[in-house]
Amino acid sequence: MSAAFAGLLLGLGVNSSAGAQEALGVHGTLEDQQDQPVAGVTITVADASGTEIAAVESGADGAWAVELDAEGTYVVTLDESTLPDGLLVRNGRPQLEVEVSSNRAVLFPLDTQLAEGVEPQQPGDDATDAGGESDSPEEETSDADTEDGEQLGAIEDEGGSTRAISLLVSGLHFGLMIALAAVGLSMVFGTTGLTNFAHGDLITFGGVMALMFNVAFGLPVWVAAILAVALGGAFGWAQDFGLWAPLRRKGIGLISMMIISIGLALLIRFATLFFFGGQRERYNEYVGQKPWDLGWLVIAPKEVVTGIIALVVCVAVALALLFTRLGKATRAVADNPALAESTGIDVNQVIRLVWTIGGALAAMSGVFLSISDGVKFDMGQHLLLLVFAAVVLGGLGTAFGAFIGSMLIGVFVQMSTLVIAPELKYVGALAVLIIIMLTRPQGILGRRERIG
Repeated sequence: MSAAFAGLLLGLGVNSSAGAQEALGVHGTLEDQQDQPVAGVTITVADASGTEIAAVESGADGAWAVELDAEGTYVVTLDESTLPDGLLVRNGRPQLEVEVSSNRAVLFPLDTQLAEGVEPQQPGDDATDAGGESDSPEEETSDADTEDGEQLGAIEDEGGSTRAISLLVSGLHFGLMIALAAVGLSMVFGTTGLTNFAHGDLITFGGVMALMFNVAFGLPVWVAAILAVALGGAFGWAQDFGLWAPLRRKGIGLISMMIISIGLALLIRFATLFFFGGQRERYNEYVGQKPWDLGWLVIAPKEVVTGIIALVVCVAVALALLFTRLGKATRAVADNPALAESTGIDVNQVIRLVWTIGGALAAMSGVFLSISDGVKFDMGQHLLLLVFAAVVLGGLGTAFGAFIGSMLIGVFVQMSTLVIAPELKYVGALAVLIIIMLTRPQGILGRRERIG
């Protein structure tokens, strides 16, 4: 049955991908800084010689599309005079030159002001200075892709190895963001056996707290981030102290606790929606940055900084698990709680520490993602499926496996856009997960267990 189900999903993914590849053209969706669709904006597509091929207007949902007859180089222009008053193209590039060999998504990020360090494009400027293709999570405009960050600077529109390197680096960064959340989730599962569906909303909690400290209290983003991570850890501690520990003492089963975690996730999510609102909000700093153009790679400085910090934190957690007394106690509880308790380890205290670390890591993931994407009440919900995929792929209950699974998922999601439509990149990642589970159910670093 499981094999048939996996085959059906893979068939759907392959068929959808094939259909997407048959189409040839350019398309996109125009949204303002609050993620509201922008209708009635004129988009013109011309060939390399400047001959106009088509001019269309964005629809009520902000979407536009132009079908093309042949592959090649095309110039896509957004007529800024048709934008609503106060809106402009944030990266200063209303004209983009793109190479079309499939149905390509083209991004025009709209806002009320230019990104930091960006000069508006002047008539006659070379449109190839910046591309607007949406091949990575950082450049997608749909809510489902918000866990991937919006690249506010200019992105080189080059093919071949340059594009592959950019996608690889973007995938590594995305994988690190997933890893921050996945390591904590895996540690909670390893020590308690609980599949915590509220973990995605801990990610949202971190982003919301950082935004509050930055916007409402006027603190710098780096100070707001530190406070948000501390509050995330405190929130994790409070969850275990006030909810999960009492449930464990009452002997509540894991299935019942998993259902409770779903209810808790909904409570946090809709409480955030009620008090915070459904619009996307951005920090007062780092909304847009002039990217570093290395020739073979274009990347925003904030992505480099957040990626390095995430990597250092993940390495620090790994070293702590291997070489500290608390880390060894955590691994002992994950292996056999009863045996660990018989040796004098305070199992409940270890579990509470794990909840604290997990909450802090999830909040850090939310802060780093929201620096690029902005904050929205359901941002963690969209990332949760990939976090679960990373944990299962690496091996349930092992923090090291969660890190490896996260990196693989992040890189695969990004690199897959070289051969499939960007809209299908998550389908490919989850298809690989199904294949791994069919061939190695314990995951990459998991151990086989005797059943029956």
